[in-house]
Order: sequence, then structure tokens, then C-alpha cells
Amino acid sequence: MINKTWSRKFLAMSVAAAVLSVSSMLTLASPGARAAELAVSGDVTVNGQKAISGGTIFSDSVIVTAKDSSATVSLGKLGRIELMASTSIKLTFTDKSIAGLLDSGRARVSTPAGISVNLTTKDGSVVVDGSQATSFTASMENGNTMVSTETGLAELRSGTTVTKIAAGENGVAGTPQMKKDDDDDGKLSGGALAAILLATGGAVAAILWSIHNKDDLSFGGTVIVVSPTK
Repeated sequence: MINKTWSRKFLAMSVAAAVLSVSSMLTLASPGARAAELAVSGDVTVNGQKAISGGTIFSDSVIVTAKDSSATVSLGKLGRIELMASTSIKLTFTDKSIAGLLDSGRARVSTPAGISVNLTTKDGSVVVDGSQATSFTASMENGNTMVSTETGLAELRSGTTVTKIAAGENGVAGTPQMKKDDDDDGKLSGGALAAILLATGGAVAAILWSIHNKDDLSFGGTVIVVSPTK
């Protein structure tokens, strides 16, 4: 009886393990969980974890590249996405589409015909309908979203405005902002400070010289002290 009981338990555990394995395989094969290969240079994280070249990422992953770092997401037949330094993006992909949320930095997206793209930023979205192979670069600079198309055709949509950006053309969405220079933040540059110090020194020297001529003071000779008469 004991042997039969253990045999039944073992059989039940084996069946459960087989069902779980098949379920996992079906999950990985589903469009929403499509995998991509990642190549990195420098400091790159995926969902907050440090990434290495050759690693696998899945849909809905958040990829962040640090300063002086970059990453390339190879999506097989979908194309590829190159992420430059200081970039943060969330990627979602299915069998025939790529969607992304670009929070900062710059991304270059290259896709073949038949693959649609929707890359969203805070200023709008870059849309590719998949009618032709397309390659474009989207970047967030000085509070604006800038798009340049290398091949194919992309649309930059911002509110009710739709701008078609063909190969070799550029588009901008957002409110233009002046770029501040490193020294243009209320602080004096080194050259300006030196000029002020020289001018101040010259003024002080002129004042001392005028006093010297007026009162016949000698700054380099002997100083004679006259005692009061008793």
C-alpha cells in the first residue's frame, strides 16, 4: 500500500512538472513575451539590473544607459534599436510592431518593411506605418524632441500637428529653449574675472599715486616720525 501511494504521488508530481514546463514554453512563445538580444558598452541596466552583452530581454523592459555608455537591441526580423549615452527607454514589441517610451537621451530605430513603430516622448510620438523600410533617430535635447530620418518615412505627431519627415529631413516638437553655456549661469568666466581684477588693481594704483603726489609721501624711503614738543 505504501509503495502504491508513493508511486501515485510521484506520478502526480511528474505530470504537474510537465504541465508547468509546457505552460512556460507557451508563454515564451507568445507575441507579448518576444525576446531580443542585447549588446552593451559601458554601464547599462535592464529593469534596474546590470546588463551584459549577449543577454536576453523581453517586451516591456526598461533600458537605461549611463554617461559614455551605449546599447544595441537586436530584434531579429523586427529590426534593431541603438541607444546612445544617457538614454532611458521602455520597449514593447510584438511580431509586427515596436512601441517605445523615450524618457531621455537618443535612440536610432531601424526596421524593415512590414514593421510599424510608435515611439512616444513627452512632446508627442514618432510613427512609422511599416509600408517601407525606415531608419530614424529620435532625441530629446533642451526640452525638445528632435527627429531625423535616414531612410524611409516617419511622422512626428504633436497634438493636432502631423509632420512627415522623409529621408534626409528633420523635425522638432516641443517648446524651443535656449541652450545655456557652461559659463552663462550667473557666474563670471575666468577671462572676465581676470579683467575685473586687473582693472581694480589699476584703479588702486592710480589712487595711491595721486595721494603720493599730493601729500609728498614716500612709500619706498625712510619714514621720519616727529615727536610732539614737551
